[in-house]
Amino acid sequence: MAYTDIDDPTIYFANTIWTGNNTNDRDIVIAGTGMQPDLFWVKGRSNTQSHFIFDTVRATNISIHPDTNAAESSQAYMLRDPFFNSDGVNVGTDAAINANSQTYIAWSWNTGTSFSNDASSTSVGTIDSAGSVTTDAAFSIITYTGTGTAGTVAHGLGKLPKMIIAKQRNSTANWSVYFLDTSIAYNNVRNYLELNTNIASTGDSGARWGAYGNYSTTTFGVGTNAANNASGSTYVAYVFSDIQGYSKIGKYTGNGNADGPFIYTGFQPAFVMVKRTDGTGDWAIMDTARNPFNVINNYQKAQANEADSTDESFDIDSVSNGFKLRYTNSNYNADGGAYIYMAFAKNPFVTSTGIPATAR
Repeated sequence: MAYTDIDDPTIYFANTIWTGNNTNDRDIVIAGTGMQPDLFWVKGRSNTQSHFIFDTVRATNISIHPDTNAAESSQAYMLRDPFFNSDGVNVGTDAAINANSQTYIAWSWNTGTSFSNDASSTSVGTIDSAGSVTTDAAFSIITYTGTGTAGTVAHGLGKLPKMIIAKQRNSTANWSVYFLDTSIAYNNVRNYLELNTNIASTGDSGARWGAYGNYSTTTFGVGTNAANNASGSTYVAYVFSDIQGYSKIGKYTGNGNADGPFIYTGFQPAFVMVKRTDGTGDWAIMDTARNPFNVINNYQKAQANEADSTDESFDIDSVSNGFKLRYTNSNYNADGGAYIYMAFAKNPFVTSTGIPATAR
């Protein structure tokens, strides 16, 4: 069996940077293969605009904000018809995406295959769901309508979800983040994090993410909390799992040392998002588009509307088979601190033909 089936990760994930020019109907081409993204997450690097997430499953000019609890809303001057092109997105003149001389970063994911599940007909889950999925890259965008009764939602991955990032679409509510790690008690699957806040992993007896046994290769659970499952409310869930050589969702323990832990991913990361779980901490996002060479010290906070920060206390190295922490910041490397991360590849460690990647 090949080490990986994804020699070119930019088919499914890519970082893209650009400088705004304040012109309408501008095509932003996704770096690498120039894919049509199904999830497009954009942030101004040189301004304090919010983060914006667009996807092809919801209405294509409707955004939600990772850094706020606001409901989704129309963005008439951000994405312009035809919105999602075959090689990227079409943008307008909104300052959050294309102001003159301002700089921007987008993280883009591709799914590609329509998905729907009528729970009463298939007996898979108890709540109908629909969306888009790639089993090759283990990522799906799932929408559903809440019932107010604890239940299960089909996700289409064909493997156990490792991370789910969900948001109530039609009302004000904090984001809910699920992370699977049954080896440590505080990350029992009933616990939750919030993408728009810096809270520690928090338990609520399954009111957000439902019972432990509701997570499988076909479904994830929801409880009765309005953030995940209010009767008649609409929701979107971004569902991720691991693919060898392409993506890794895992955990590590900090050592509080400038010679920090090395985290093996099995590929050179293009994107790393880290969150402390045993205490408060930023959702720190680092990538190789803003820092093409080591060290990586430009970071964004998913829960904040800040401009790019350049701070040695977030230094990491992206190497051929993982990433190395280079400072002691408690957001990602406190002594004994517990952390989760989600990473996507720039290059696999070994290609499908057995050729090792080189370090950068």
